[in-house]
Amino acid sequence: MNQVRKFDLALFAACVALFAAMQGMIFTGIIGPFWELNIILICINIILAVSLNLINGYTGQFSIGHAGFMAVGAYTSAVITVKLGLPYELGLVVATLSAGFLGFLIGLPTLRLNGDYLAIATLGLGEIIRICILNIDYVGGASGLMGIPRLTTFAYVFWIMIAVIFFIKNFKNSAPGRCCLAIRENEIAADTMGINTTKYKVLAFTLGASFAGTAGALFSHYFFLAHPASFTFMRSFDILTMVVLGGLGSMTGSITGAILLTFISAFLSDFPEWRMIIYSVTMIILMLYRPQGLFGNKELSVKMFKLGGKG
Repeated sequence: MNQVRKFDLALFAACVALFAAMQGMIFTGIIGPFWELNIILICINIILAVSLNLINGYTGQFSIGHAGFMAVGAYTSAVITVKLGLPYELGLVVATLSAGFLGFLIGLPTLRLNGDYLAIATLGLGEIIRICILNIDYVGGASGLMGIPRLTTFAYVFWIMIAVIFFIKNFKNSAPGRCCLAIRENEIAADTMGINTTKYKVLAFTLGASFAGTAGALFSHYFFLAHPASFTFMRSFDILTMVVLGGLGSMTGSITGAILLTFISAFLSDFPEWRMIIYSVTMIILMLYRPQGLFGNKELSVKMFKLGGKG
């Protein structure tokens, strides 16, 4: 445990150093507006990827409606700041709680399903959320909610990302997290051992939805706009691709997948028609040669560095 704590402290110190370096380069103009935008988008995508990994990777469910919860967070926070004139921080909290509450309500009936049936249900629910937003004039309907102030800064998004990562890491190592892992490995055996499988699946789903709502709030307050077209099935597919690319059950993999695919999108910004082709080819190659993802279910750890030092 002492080694783990030392490793966590070293990671936190590295995060502080990384933040200071990035913030300094942004202030001095070394990092221009285009790459600042993509760095902030990387942080938002990491939040989305690790939160979906909590559902799909750690609990073994198959959700593909994450963009719906992101939309709930984006619109809820925008209403708080634009329509009601309340502080941005309150908007972030309300967005997180609203998405989590909706995830709880949706999770209760749907998480009794498994596999493809759950995937279809979550896909449908994500689209239902988007279609409902399209028909609510109060939030702009099909035109989207415009005039959102840019209140998301690099500092906000970076430290919220770090907080989410450490929360999920500690959750995984807690008793409820171990129950989620047991459900992933063998749900029938977990149920036989007295684990309330529905309870822990709903818990993981609620937490994942909450953090998707947080990412949505950060997203809408950086891009000035909350539009239904930003939260389609393809957005959910992008997030799922990040998780699968890095490795289901690996937080390190989710972070790596989010960084890689965001950079690919940035480099291909002048060729948008090639983006999905490269995504598809990447996934085909990965499934052929590394079906478990880049990291599998392994994490960056003290042991990994020790093994590397011995080799």
